[in-house]
Parts: sequence; structure tokens; C-alpha cells
Amino acid sequence: MNTLATLPQANDARSAEILARIRGAFAEKGFDGASMQDLARAAGMSVGNFYRYFPSKDAIVAAMVAFDMEEMRRELDEIHRSPAPMAAIRAKIVTKLGEGCPSENGHLWAEISAAAQRKGEIAQICGGLEDMVAENLLKIFARVTGLAPETTRARFGAHARFVVMMVKAAETRNPSAKDPDLDALILRSIDATLNEITASTGP
Repeated sequence: MNTLATLPQANDARSAEILARIRGAFAEKGFDGASMQDLARAAGMSVGNFYRYFPSKDAIVAAMVAFDMEEMRRELDEIHRSPAPMAAIRAKIVTKLGEGCPSENGHLWAEISAAAQRKGEIAQICGGLEDMVAENLLKIFARVTGLAPETTRARFGAHARFVVMMVKAAETRNPSAKDPDLDALILRSIDATLNEITASTGP
């Protein structure tokens, strides 16, 4: 079964409001430590009403990924429309990693990633998000280099996955582990990877 096809609709305003309220509790107590009662309390709802929206913690994770995926799609669409897409990628990464990284949201994703190690369905959902970002990066790389899509994938598939991996790793570090020198090194490594692509041209 395609798990991504079963994700909640990302335009559900009420679900989005509930998720915004419970993110902090989920990040603070962790996937296993946060009970449904804790999460319902954080949402300002009765447990029974909360279960109507999210029958399990797995459903909450699926919804969080769905909403974050929709946000990432909007950001990627902006990059696709940019006249300078590689510069737009760099600017977006600097924004994500250069201001107060790691963040509470990154801590939440660290908890979700840890849960993915134990739960195959969550791993599939998270993998789908990462694949979506990598596929969009490859489309941008093909546009910039003029290479055919299959050639771009063969030549730069690892580059796309590396960028996704580095951004994820940086964002999901312990929030107390602030290290500007490490952040700068991560950004330089990503920049060098993107430079290899901009140095290539088709066919």
C-alpha cells in the first residue's frame, strides 16, 4: 500500500491548528513519552475529541509529515519559478540552517526520525518526503545543466541525496548543541556540492 496516499489532507485548517499546538509537547516529551492525554491537553481538547482527529500517534506523525511536505512543495515551487534556481536553493538552505539552527522544529523531526527506526510505516512516510525533495532538486539540476533527466539522475542523484541528508542532519541536532563553526562547515560542504553541478553543462 502507498502510505503517502493515505496521509491527511494538508489543507485541513483545523488539523493544522491542532498540530501547531501539540508540536512543542511532542518535541519536549518525545514520541514514546508523550501520551495521547498529554497531546490532547496541549491542543486544548478533550481526549475523546482529540481521537476524532488523530486516532494514534502514528496518525499524528503522518499528519505532521503531510503538512510539512506541503510547505516544502510550496518552497520548491518558488525555487522552480526563480530565474536563478541554484541561488534560490542556496538562499533557502542558509535560511533553514543559518538562523538559530538547530531549532525546536528540528528537535521534533529528530524524534520522528528516531521513531522511524522502530516503525516501518513511519520510515516509509519520512522516506517519501525526502524522496520528494531529492526529485525536485534533480529537476532543478537538469534545468541548470541542460542535461537530460536520466543523465542528471545518473550523474547527480547522490548530490541531491547528500544535500537532503546534510540539511536533515543539521536541523535535527540536539537544540542545545549550537556550533556556528560546524554550521559554517555544513554550509560550505553543501555549497561545494552545488558548485559541482553548476560547473557541468549538457549534453
